[in-house]
Amino acid sequence: MLRETLSKRGVRVITGLGKYFRNVDKNRNGFLSQADFKEALKVFHLEIPEGDFESLWLILDDSKSDKVDYGEFTRAVFGEMNEYRKSFVRKAYMKLDFNKTGSVPMVDIRKCYCAK
Repeated sequence: MLRETLSKRGVRVITGLGKYFRNVDKNRNGFLSQADFKEALKVFHLEIPEGDFESLWLILDDSKSDKVDYGEFTRAVFGEMNEYRKSFVRKAYMKLDFNKTGSVPMVDIRKCYCAK
């Protein structure tokens, strides 16, 4: 149900949710509490009935830790990348990783990317 709602609302809502999640995640651990997650859904007008929310939470919090990994949430909504997209990301990463170290410092990204 939530996936259908998100797909109708488009990429802007999903990317906005990701940005909101990162802002709410003050300690930068990649997790949200149940209250934060519920608030995020309200902020983006994705309110779902309480019973459905509880079911969703049980699915998302499979470790029973009372928190949800928002990366896992976005993968659950978007699904896994197809091979074409994975190949594209690999090619882009290889261009950014000038030193072939396996990590890309922000300085290298700035050399190739302008957000303007």
